Amino acid sequence: MENANQEHWNNPQPVKVDNKKIAAGLLAILLAPFGIHKFLLGYTQEGIIWLVISLFTCGTVTALLGLIEGIVYLTKSDEEFYQTYQVNKKGWF
Repeated sequence: MENANQEHWNNPQPVKVDNKKIAAGLLAILLAPFGIHKFLLGYTQEGIIWLVISLFTCGTVTALLGLIEGIVYLTKSDEEFYQTYQVNKKGWF
């Protein structure tokens, strides 16, 4: 019995992280003018700025930026996305 516990201790299991890459990428592409992807990632200030820009430009600028940002999110690896946008809190691109 003690031997089984030592084996488990010696082989740590990977930690599951809450990666929001797919959700943020799709929201950025599909609902860009509303900035929901910013709020999903916890960027409240950036989300409000996004909404204000969207109001002044009738959503045209933020639609294009959302498409670009969504593609950037989805092309990053899971680990790179997690480190960049969830750990280091990089709010813009």
